[in-house]
Amino acid sequence: MSTSHWKRIVVKVGSALIAPHEQGCSSHYLLGIAQFIATCRAQGCQVVLVSSGSVAAGKHRFSDIAEPSVSLKKAMAAAGQADMMATWDKLFDFASAQLLVTHGDLRDRERYVSIKDTIFTLLDHGLLPIINENDAVTTDKLRVGDNDNLSAMVAAAADADALIICSDVKGLYTKNPNLHDDAKLIKQVSDINPDIYAMAGGATSSVGTGGMRTKIQAAEKAISHGIETMIVDGFDADTFNQLLKGQNPGTLFTPYDEPMQEHLHWMTHTSQVQGELIVENDFDSDLEEQNSQLTSDDVVAVKGNFSVGDTILVRKGDGTRLAKAKSNYSSCLLHFISDQEDQEFANNAQQKTGPLISDKNIAILEKT
Repeated sequence: MSTSHWKRIVVKVGSALIAPHEQGCSSHYLLGIAQFIATCRAQGCQVVLVSSGSVAAGKHRFSDIAEPSVSLKKAMAAAGQADMMATWDKLFDFASAQLLVTHGDLRDRERYVSIKDTIFTLLDHGLLPIINENDAVTTDKLRVGDNDNLSAMVAAAADADALIICSDVKGLYTKNPNLHDDAKLIKQVSDINPDIYAMAGGATSSVGTGGMRTKIQAAEKAISHGIETMIVDGFDADTFNQLLKGQNPGTLFTPYDEPMQEHLHWMTHTSQVQGELIVENDFDSDLEEQNSQLTSDDVVAVKGNFSVGDTILVRKGDGTRLAKAKSNYSSCLLHFISDQEDQEFANNAQQKTGPLISDKNIAILEKT
């Protein structure tokens, strides 16, 4: 790794760093991060900050409730977001800008491109984009759920060179270091496989929604886009001195040699499946080259309710995932066509409407 080659980075900061005691925001652990960001900018590297913490920052403004309801958490987020932005603004001598997004924004291609344009415009004008999930309004159906995965989606949208995930541990260990004295830090990961996921335990802080597993998921998303990813200890000020020296203070995940194309990465890792087409187990057409070969005759079941333009999963009856793709049909129409006993009628209907899935928005999962 070499910070001198970074042109654009995304830094993700978690709730435990923003509001470590759930009594509002604290700059105690943020100062070192802010200085790191300022130094990177001074060296010509653009920075995007993904900052959690709105719920944790606003919690102290409400009565002490052991398990707050969903609506109360949304109110906490609304109250805490302003405090969080104010805290960051105090630490910078340059302008910042707030972007609040949901997964509903990211999975819609037009809105995703709009977010990309906004990020690039802010960076081109010297502002620091500070991005968080819009917890005050989002629903379970529309939320990412954790800012680790959100930071990877943002890094892909921003065409970043590196993603730095600030945690409360130095990186990925062979075992949970809080429970096992013989746990060893893994300095570099070149292949994220089931063994790597098996090392990831639950969340180690009481104020965040993510744990080590979501950080591994984020790293997998980022490296597939060619983005160098690190998990580092955000509580240790020396972490950022080491980063500026080109050293690895935590766990480095090396990117793919051949990154996925941008639209395929979005379809694979950001767009959310709204339904499924189940095909015969012996279906063997190359959907990437011949998407039109998927006909209503191959479909044995349609699952979910989706509209034209939604992302759907094409899989075999045995569970084999073939592709994620943009549907050219609604689930209602597909149900109607597949229910027709007259196959000639079904074929004529498809000839008039076109292929079931789009050849411009398809990601072959068996190759990713």
